[in-house]
Amino acid sequence: MTEVREPVKKTSIEKKEKIIEKGFEILCEKGFHNVSTIDIARYAGVSTGCIYQYFSDKKAIFVEGAKICLKNICFPLLEVFEKYQEKDITIEEFVSRVLEESIKKQNLSRNAHQELMSMCCLDEEIQNIFSQMELEVTKEIETFLQKKHFSLKNSKERMHLFIQIVDDYSHEVIYHQHVEYDYSIMYEETKKILLHLLKGDL
Repeated sequence: MTEVREPVKKTSIEKKEKIIEKGFEILCEKGFHNVSTIDIARYAGVSTGCIYQYFSDKKAIFVEGAKICLKNICFPLLEVFEKYQEKDITIEEFVSRVLEESIKKQNLSRNAHQELMSMCCLDEEIQNIFSQMELEVTKEIETFLQKKHFSLKNSKERMHLFIQIVDDYSHEVIYHQHVEYDYSIMYEETKKILLHLLKGDL
C-alpha cells in the first residue's frame, strides 16, 4: 500500500478535496458500512491507488468530511459569525439568523446529518471530533459576546445550552414535524430562551 502523504501541488490538493467531498457524500447517502474504498474511487472518478495516496482507509475520508460537515452544517453558528461578526447587528438579529441558518443547512444535508449522528454513537473518534467542535463554537460565541460588551456568569455552560437548543429546535422542525405543535409559536419561544441565555437575565 502507498504511504499516505499530504499534497502540495494545487492539482493534488484539489484531487484530495474532491475525494473528501465525494467520499463523504456517498458514505452518507448509502451508509458508512455499505460503501467500500472502491465505491468511493468510482464515485469520485479517481483510481483506488489515488485514494490510498492521501488516506489510509474510508474512515479517514469520513473523518475529514465530518469535520467540514460539523462546521458548515451541524454548527451554522460558525458561518453566521463569519458573515456577521464584524457587522453591527443586534443580539435579536443574531439569534434569528442562527435559527434560520440551522434550519437551512440541516435541511439541505439530511443524509449527512443522520449518518454523522449514527457514527457519533458508534465511533469514539467521530464523537471526539463532535465534542471538540462544540467547544470551538462555544469559544466563538464567547468572543462575539465580548465584542458586544456582554459579560455573562457561567458563560460556557450557557453557550453549551444555546448550541443544544438550536440543534434540538432544528431537529424538531426538520425531522420530527409533530402536527400537534404550532412551529411559529415554537420559533418565538425558542428565540426568547436563546436571548435570555445570551443576555444573562435568567
